Amino acid sequence: MTAIDAILARAVAGERLTMEDGLALYASQEVEKIGQAANQVMKRWHPEPVTTFVIGRNVNYTNICDVYCKFCAFYRAPGKEGGYVLEDQVIFDKIQETINVGGTEILMQGGTNPNLPFSYYTNLLRGIKQRFPEITMHSFSPAEIHKMVEVSDGLTLEQVVRDIHEAGLDSLPGGGAEILDDRTRKRISRLKGSWRDWMDVMTTAHRIGMHTTATMVIGFGESMEERVLHLLRIRDAQDLVKENGWNTPGFLAFIPWTFQPDNTNLKGEKVTPEEYLKNLAICRLMLDNIPNFQSSWVTMGPEVGKLSLEYGCNDFGSTMIEENVVSAAGATHKVNISLILKLIREAGKIPAQRNTKYQILRSFDQEGSQVERDFVMQN
Repeated sequence: MTAIDAILARAVAGERLTMEDGLALYASQEVEKIGQAANQVMKRWHPEPVTTFVIGRNVNYTNICDVYCKFCAFYRAPGKEGGYVLEDQVIFDKIQETINVGGTEILMQGGTNPNLPFSYYTNLLRGIKQRFPEITMHSFSPAEIHKMVEVSDGLTLEQVVRDIHEAGLDSLPGGGAEILDDRTRKRISRLKGSWRDWMDVMTTAHRIGMHTTATMVIGFGESMEERVLHLLRIRDAQDLVKENGWNTPGFLAFIPWTFQPDNTNLKGEKVTPEEYLKNLAICRLMLDNIPNFQSSWVTMGPEVGKLSLEYGCNDFGSTMIEENVVSAAGATHKVNISLILKLIREAGKIPAQRNTKYQILRSFDQEGSQVERDFVMQN
C-alpha cells in the first residue's frame, strides 16, 4: 500500500486528515484514485443516488465597491461611470419572476457600497419579506456585512448580523473567502479584510442560529500549504458549532471553484478541469464535517459539472437565473432546468429540487413523466 493509498483508506474509514495528509494529496498525480475516495466519502453522507439542485436567482443590487479586488471585473469605483444601485421595485420584480418559475432562493450580493446606509439593507429586506414571505434570502457576503458595520453608526458585528437576520436575511453565502490566508489575500484584495474578518462574520452568524455556506477559489498563485490551511480553518470553524451547542448546522455546504482571469486586473492561467476536480476531491476528504458539496458548473462548464458528481459533489448548485459577477470575468456557462435534469441523469443520478436548507422539494425519478414535462415547460 502506497502512502497515498493509506491516506485515502483512513479518509474513507472516517478518520480526520491532517495538514501533512492534505499536502501529500495535493502533491499526488493520482487524481482518479483521489476522486474515487471522495466519492465514497460523499456516499457515506448521501447513500441514495440523488443529486440536488436549487432554483435560484442572483440579484446584484449594486456594483459600486470600494475594495478594488484585482480579480473582479464586475465592480465600479464610487463616483465612476457605470456604477448603479437597483431600485427596490426592480429587485421586487426580479424576485417575483423567480417565484413564477418555481424559484425558492435569492442570492442577493453586490459591491461594498459606501454610499448605502445600514437602514437601506434592513428596509429592503423587510420590504422583500412583506411581499414575498415564502422566498429564502440567502444573501450578502462577509465583506458586505463588514461594510454594514462600518456605515451603521456604532453597531457591533453581532448587532448588525442580528438586525439583518430579524429584518429577513435567512442565511449567509460564503462569497469572498477566496483563500483564507492573509499572504494571498493581501496580494489580490488588500482592502477586503483578513481571513479572520471573513471567519468572524460566519462564526457570529452561527452563534445566533443562522446557517451559512463556505467557498474556496483556487488559481491565484496560492501555495498548496495555503489551500490546506483554508480547509483546516473552515473545518475548525465548523467544529465550533458542535462544541458550543449552537442551534445551527453551521456550514451547510462547501463550494470550491476556480479563478476566472479574463477582463480582470489580475491575469493568470485558467485552472484546468483536472486540477479543479482534484481540488474538489481533496476538499471533500479534508472537510469531514460539512455534508454538502456543490458543483461549480458556472466556472467549469456543464460537462465538468457532471463529472464533479463522481469527485465528491452531491449537489448541482443553483440554476442561477441571473448572474453578473462571474460572467463579467469571462465565465459564461449557462444551464437551464431541463439541461440540469439531463446532466444529472447522464451521471447516473436521480435529480431532485431542494431548498436552501437542502430539504428535497420534489424528485424527478421517472424520465419523461408528465410532472417533469409540466415542470420544465413552466421553467
